[in-house]
Amino acid sequence: MSSSLVTAAYVGAIILFILSLGGLSNPETSRRGNLYGIIGMTIAVLATVFGPRVTAAGIPWLVGAMVVGGSIGLYAARTVQMTQMPELVAIMHSLVGLAACLVGFASYIDTSITLTGAEKTIHEVEIYVGILIGAVTFSGSVIAFGKLSGKIGGKPLLLPARHWINLVGLVVVIWYGREFILAKDIASGMTPLIVMTVISLLFGIHMVMAIGGADMPVVVSMLNSYSGWAAAATGFMLSNDLLIVTGALVGSSGAILSYIMCRAMNRNFISVIAGGFGTGGGAPAAKGAGEPAGEVVSISAAETADLLREAKSVIIVPGYGMAVAQAQHTVFEITKHLREKGVNVRFGIHPVAGRMPGHMNVLLAEAKVPYDIVLEMDEINADFPDTDVSMVIGANDIVNPAAQDDPASPIAGMPVLEVWKAKTSIVMKRSMASGYAGVDNPLFYKDNNRMLFGDAKKMLDEVLGALKA
Repeated sequence: MSSSLVTAAYVGAIILFILSLGGLSNPETSRRGNLYGIIGMTIAVLATVFGPRVTAAGIPWLVGAMVVGGSIGLYAARTVQMTQMPELVAIMHSLVGLAACLVGFASYIDTSITLTGAEKTIHEVEIYVGILIGAVTFSGSVIAFGKLSGKIGGKPLLLPARHWINLVGLVVVIWYGREFILAKDIASGMTPLIVMTVISLLFGIHMVMAIGGADMPVVVSMLNSYSGWAAAATGFMLSNDLLIVTGALVGSSGAILSYIMCRAMNRNFISVIAGGFGTGGGAPAAKGAGEPAGEVVSISAAETADLLREAKSVIIVPGYGMAVAQAQHTVFEITKHLREKGVNVRFGIHPVAGRMPGHMNVLLAEAKVPYDIVLEMDEINADFPDTDVSMVIGANDIVNPAAQDDPASPIAGMPVLEVWKAKTSIVMKRSMASGYAGVDNPLFYKDNNRMLFGDAKKMLDEVLGALKA
C-alpha cells in the first residue's frame, strides 16, 4: 500500500472518529457512533499493517499481537458485568499509558533513527514528555482500578506536605529533562529517563490515592483525557499523524467532560487533582449537633407498590446501588407496568451518578428503558414539586439536601436532585451507611421520606410482584 493511500485511509479514519464522538454524545445515536468508531479503527489498523512502514517480516508479529489483544478484548466484552465497566475503563486507560512508555523507550534506543541538531532535540523532548504522561496515566489508572473495584479504599491518602512533595518531584523531573536533552549518547541519557519514569509513576500513584471516592467519576474522565494525550505523544514519537489527531480528540474531549463534571459537582478541577474530598464510604452516617432532626420511617415492598400504584407521576433516581444489585431490568419491568397503567414515569440522572460518566445511562439503555424518559438533572429538577413519588434506588450523595442547606457540609454547593420536594420520597438502601462522600444525608429523616431497606434487586422484585398481584 502506497504512502498516499495510507494518508487517504488515515484521513477517512479521522473523519469517522469525529463522527463517532458526535454520535456518542446522544443515547439515540450512540449505536451509530460506535459503528463509525469500529469502521474507522479497522481502516486505520489495516492501513498501518499493510503500509510502507511495515515490512513483510513484521506482519506475522503484528497479526499475532492483534489476535492476542483481540481475544482478550472479546473475552472482556463478553464476561465483564455492566457494574464493572468503570474499573474496566480505568484498566484500559492504564494500557494506553503503558504503551506510551514502551514506545518512548523503544524510540530512544532505536539506532535506525539518526537525527541531528534541532530535529534530535525535538524528538527527545517528544520522548521525554510522552513517557512522563504515559507513566502518570499508567500508575494513576491502576490505582483508580483498585479504588473502583474495591481493592483499595476510597478514603483519600493525604501525606504530610504532599503539595511540596509534588513540587519537588516536578523540579527534579525538569532538571533531569535538561540532563536528558544534553546527554551525548543513549547510555548517559538512559539514567535521567529512568529516574523521570520512576518519579512519574510515583506521582500517578500519589495523585489518585489523594483523591476521595466522591471524586472518582471525575478521575475516570481525567484519566481518559491523559490517555488521549499519551496517545498523541506516541504519535509524535512515531511520526504518525493519525495517532496525533486521535489522541488529541480523546484528550480534549476528556478534558471538556472533566470540566463539565466538576461544574456539576460545584468543584474546582485543580482542587479535585489536589485531592482530599470524600472518604471510603459505607461508614455509618454521622449525626452532627442537632442534625439531622427527625426519625427514620421504614416502608415495606407492598406499601411501596401501593404508593406507586396510586401515583400519577413518578421520578426514579438510579445510583450505584442499582448497578451493584444489577436491578436495572427489574426497574424497567416496573416502569413498563406503571406506564401501561397510565402513570407518568421518568428517570432523573445526575451527571456524576455511579462511578464513571454516563454509568446510569448505560445501565438503563442496556435494560431497554426508552431514551425519551431518561432526563438529565437540569431538565427534571423543577418537576419534583409536582411529582407524587420520587424513588431513589441506591443513590445517596446526589440527592443530599445538605448540599443546599448546610454551608459547612463537604458537598455544600454541589447541585443535587431535589427528590425531597416530591409528595413522597422513597429511598432504597441496604442500611443507613453513608454514601461514597462519607457525609450524612438529612433526606432520610424528612417527614415525607420513607426508607425501603434491603438488596435493591430483591426488594424491587417484591415491589413488582405486589404491583402485578
